[in-house]
Amino acid sequence: MTAFETIVVERPEPRIARIVMNRPEARNAQNLQMTYDLNTAFDQAVQDDAVKVIVLAGNGPHFSSGHDLRPGAKNTAGVDFPPVGNWGGFAEPNAHGRFAREQEIYLQITRRWRNLAKPTIAEVHGKCIAGGLMLAWACDLIVASDDAEFCDPVVTMGVCGVEWFVHPWELGPRKAKELLFTADVWSAQEAHRLGMVNHVVPRDELSPFVMKLAERIAAKPSFALKLTKEAVNRSVDVMGQPAAIEQAFALHQLCHAHNLQEFGMIVDPAGLHPSVRKPAQAS
Repeated sequence: MTAFETIVVERPEPRIARIVMNRPEARNAQNLQMTYDLNTAFDQAVQDDAVKVIVLAGNGPHFSSGHDLRPGAKNTAGVDFPPVGNWGGFAEPNAHGRFAREQEIYLQITRRWRNLAKPTIAEVHGKCIAGGLMLAWACDLIVASDDAEFCDPVVTMGVCGVEWFVHPWELGPRKAKELLFTADVWSAQEAHRLGMVNHVVPRDELSPFVMKLAERIAAKPSFALKLTKEAVNRSVDVMGQPAAIEQAFALHQLCHAHNLQEFGMIVDPAGLHPSVRKPAQAS
């Protein structure tokens, strides 16, 4: 089994792969290393015919605090890691390079995870913020602990929400507008009421509940599971979700361009945590 820097892969039973984000000191903020660690682990689980269900969880007090905006040792898309998308242009200046980077590490890679050919379950506890939502939303099912909280505060940073813009699909159009406009937090119970979350369970029962759910799914025929997921995903695609995500991504890039002219950086610094206010160059 592959050893990773930022995640741990477990096999609690042969049919279930449990991928655990393991940057608790950073509240599982997703840096470039974690992005590609997750991608490799997902790919390995999909290619392992013994695995029928994939669980995504987080170590530490929170599921994920979102994208890690701090500069890291390996932070250049297309250079530090082999690209998985087909856009290119990572070294190009200005909007071209920024668009290429965000296509690769936010939009296309999340779409790959959403379309993995096996059922996926997000096991969410604590906070799930901004980019953390993208991780959870890419999964087929979401089970949340009763203390889980969700938030997309990116409008505060002068940008129209995270890159995987499925808010209207996950929350409904009116609630999506409210939660984006206000940057308010919504609870696990509210997420369940809105249909975003499948189950809410006590924190100490979260992992056992997810395992039992995964075992029930894993008892079904592999091919039927794959084709059922394909049928549901393609139904949503026919409703127009891919085109909606693409147009929102373009508007996201327009926000970056405006902020760069207005503030000299691609987000409004007033909306950033002080620890990342000066060096932040990607959302």
